[in-house]
Amino acid sequence: MKYRNLGKCGAKVSVISLGSWLTIGGTVDNKRSGNLIKLGFEKGINFFDTADVYNYGMAEITLGKSLKDFRRQDLFIASKCFGKMSDEPNDKGLSRKHIFESVHKSLKNLKTDYIDLYQCHRYDPDTTLEETCRAFNTMIEQGKILYWGVSEWSKDEIKNALEICEKYNLHKPVSNQPQYSLFSRDIESNGVQDICRENGIGLVVWSPLAQGVLTGKYNKKKIENDSRLKDKKNNTFVKNFVNDENLNKVGELIKLSEKTGISVSNLALAWCLRDETVSSAITSATKESQLKENIKASETELTEEILTEIEKIFKSVK
Repeated sequence: MKYRNLGKCGAKVSVISLGSWLTIGGTVDNKRSGNLIKLGFEKGINFFDTADVYNYGMAEITLGKSLKDFRRQDLFIASKCFGKMSDEPNDKGLSRKHIFESVHKSLKNLKTDYIDLYQCHRYDPDTTLEETCRAFNTMIEQGKILYWGVSEWSKDEIKNALEICEKYNLHKPVSNQPQYSLFSRDIESNGVQDICRENGIGLVVWSPLAQGVLTGKYNKKKIENDSRLKDKKNNTFVKNFVNDENLNKVGELIKLSEKTGISVSNLALAWCLRDETVSSAITSATKESQLKENIKASETELTEEILTEIEKIFKSVK
């Protein structure tokens, strides 16, 4: 496993991390979740990402039960808040009240005294940005969290947060969690990647395999019954990627895989990690074989020739 600094902060995270959206504490039972977490840790993963809204706390709870068996200093635990957790009017968003209450609930769920990285799951237009920045600064000063970050914020939203923190001498966000893959490249053109690079903000990208489409499994004639595409409750995101044009591109990637001897998923993950601004690629898995394959990407080096071939295949993707 390779490790990179989370942006310009001193903490190092595994370049392949394990997320828990839809899987751990959700579609994957507790025993199998525990086995996946243990395997990931043994293979060098130290960065485990979750959120309070994932299965309404069950992802955090399941993660906390499994991680308690490891030394706390060997782990880098990340969670998030913003999403609606109940019908109560204040149980959502990024107000000081909700951040304070969310952090404490996450600490309880994760069975830990502190959380390494706490993130704004989305931008909150109903709360002043200064209030949000000050609330996260307070949580850091109290030792409840060590760093804070954002997810799916625009260039201007990140820029404004940095300016507020600079003006009032507050702890600045150190990370940004955007969607990024060969099929989702908006951050390359909308200024988000640039502002993160310029300010030392580490990218921890989600869905780097486009919900599994970039593994090539949906190009097979027979799709496994336990695949996300056949899960009618949780297949909304993956359906957005499964179309003839995309599958044709994956077909070309499969040919490149056969030519280079590098698995399709490793080509896609290593492509994300080609830029040092990406501190970690958040992967998920329902099987140990999937997790083992994803972890191999940490040691996969793509030559300029391979990168050029990949760009030729996906050049029309914006």
